[in-house]
Amino acid sequence: MSGIYIHIPFCKQACHYCDFHFSTSLKKRDEMVAALAKEIQLRKDEFKNTIVETIYFGGGTPSLLTIKELQFLIDTVYSFYEVVSNPEITLEANPDDLIKASKLKGDVTLSAVEVSRDSIFKSYRSIGINRLSIGIQSFFEEDLKLMNRAHNAEEAKVCLDLATQHFENISVDLIYGIPGLSNERWKQNIETALSYNIPHISSYALTVEAKTALASFIKKGLIDNVDDDKAHEQFHFLVDTLEQNDFIHYELSNFGKEDYFSKNNSAYWKGRSYIGIGPSAHSFNGKERGWNVRNNSKYIQAIQKETLPIETEILTTTDQYNEYVMTGLRTVWGISFHKVEEDFGTVFKDYLIEQSEVFIKQHLLYIDDEHLRVTKKGQFLSDGIASDLFKINL
Repeated sequence: MSGIYIHIPFCKQACHYCDFHFSTSLKKRDEMVAALAKEIQLRKDEFKNTIVETIYFGGGTPSLLTIKELQFLIDTVYSFYEVVSNPEITLEANPDDLIKASKLKGDVTLSAVEVSRDSIFKSYRSIGINRLSIGIQSFFEEDLKLMNRAHNAEEAKVCLDLATQHFENISVDLIYGIPGLSNERWKQNIETALSYNIPHISSYALTVEAKTALASFIKKGLIDNVDDDKAHEQFHFLVDTLEQNDFIHYELSNFGKEDYFSKNNSAYWKGRSYIGIGPSAHSFNGKERGWNVRNNSKYIQAIQKETLPIETEILTTTDQYNEYVMTGLRTVWGISFHKVEEDFGTVFKDYLIEQSEVFIKQHLLYIDDEHLRVTKKGQFLSDGIASDLFKINL
């Protein structure tokens, strides 16, 4: 097994663009933490004779949990799984959580952020967390307000000032393609992030998801729609700038310096097995994909009855091929013709070669060392190209 993903389904407020599963009510927080630990235990026999290499706290907002709660969940993993001697343990965190001291809404339990600004980072390290993924998104107030982020521009900078004093392995999230985001302001966002010597940056185009506040605002004409051409420009500026600063563009939305790629996410893209813990979390064992119920109450009720609230699907050979094409084409490693032939058969390899010819002629794909990869020109279009390389289940 590659790793364990633990979904923390709570946020202080809803970002306008987010369609991940979370709740702004923390009333069932204690029950949820207990349920997460119980699910970790219940699934201990799911992947036998394997070792946990990464633990990833995602969300939601994992930095809302106390040190004690995080330690309890980490200790539970160690109690029921074999873990490598130095696992990558990542915590997704929001800047405001890392620097503020305040009570949670309607909850008498104090959050981890109520520890002093300096000691919170020491406390994280003391329980084994060795990587922070900080949701900066932008260093400009107007962008943060448009997205309804909980932090402000000054907090983003203060947070990184503090975090870099205690952690070396830090990733920051940045979003481009925001309505009204000029190329000059985007340039300043990247330059500000680089000024902190962060070794990893994840950057995503703002996507308008159905049933989000952003989608509603655009439909009503309150906010301009996303400009795809502008997003395309900003993506290529991002790639060029980060590569000039010794970052490796190892996945479509991820850039890391040597030895600082996300081990957790790299395992996903390489098709390795993982367990997803918590409501809405996904799991994969190579042949089968599963996903937990997307409802906090239903999740807790099921786990309390020692029932896993999970749906599964068995992936056909074609499904597995399509997933490999989708993930492989997004990465620096590309798609191995040898792997396709070995895992799926000659028919799939021949199909892949045939389907890729038109994109090679358009200089969107190229073949290097028996691997199919996207060109710089094709990077922003990689998901669409991948869909044209898929085979259809017949």
